Amino acid sequence: MMKFDHAALQVQNMDRAIAFYTEKLGFTLNNRAINQEEQEEYAFISAGNVRIELIQDLTNDYTLPILKKPFCPHLCVEVEDLEVAVRDLEAMEIPILRGPLEIENEETWVYFSDPDHNVLEFIQWYNKK
Repeated sequence: MMKFDHAALQVQNMDRAIAFYTEKLGFTLNNRAINQEEQEEYAFISAGNVRIELIQDLTNDYTLPILKKPFCPHLCVEVEDLEVAVRDLEAMEIPILRGPLEIENEETWVYFSDPDHNVLEFIQWYNKK
């Protein structure tokens, strides 16, 4: 049996990334360390049952990916009320890449990104089974 553990996102600046996820999106910093052998700094953050590993390569400069449709890969997080989530993003001046979009009677969603151009999605399901 398999169970989802975490998603990993590459970041350019660990302090900035941790601040974005904890101060703006409400994640909690679980731990942070440097793996000397791999020359990487990493941090685990979580919110509810969502766990993300942030990784900064200490040997190379990070080139921001181009943000373009279909916004893949992306990390999707379910929210209870997308309207509230969008208002919160706007209040924190987090630019929305696309949306809110909707499939009638199924779902509504919005794409945005972190400062390192990792694409995130908030989704609200209407009739969760």
